Amino acid sequence: MRLALYQPDIPQNTGTMLRLCACLGVAADIIEPAGFPVSDRAFRRAGMDYLDQVDIVRHISWMRFRAAFQPGEALEGRRLVLATTRGAVAHTAFAFQEHDVLLLGRESAGVPEDVHQAADARVFVPMRRGLRSLNVAVAAAMLLGEALRQTGALQKLAEQEQRP
Repeated sequence: MRLALYQPDIPQNTGTMLRLCACLGVAADIIEPAGFPVSDRAFRRAGMDYLDQVDIVRHISWMRFRAAFQPGEALEGRRLVLATTRGAVAHTAFAFQEHDVLLLGRESAGVPEDVHQAADARVFVPMRRGLRSLNVAVAAAMLLGEALRQTGALQKLAEQEQRP
């Protein structure tokens, strides 16, 4: 399982999501350009010392990220699952797979139409009518938690925690 962040805007949210990845043992992809320097103090502060505990791959563009899905590349054979308010199915009703790449858009604008169309699946987090969206880090936690629960990875983390 991987968490991919499309051109993140807010360093604190990005740091929070990378901390989430570190704690859950999930690799992360940052698709640039980001709305802040990745070395930004606020980003480092939000991620704290957890940033050294997560496998982060930076991609200089959407096209470079997509190239990683081609035959012989690192993400070959993986599904790209986009979290979007325009999703076709609730994240709790979607059948996640162990090697999925969960993609979240920019806080300010989501993802452009070409990115939306490139996704293998589009899911949404159910919420009350009339409200626009959740904070991206909250949505990432909900999505990743459900995906890891479905694939058994969350149970494995729980079992590791119980060992002496």
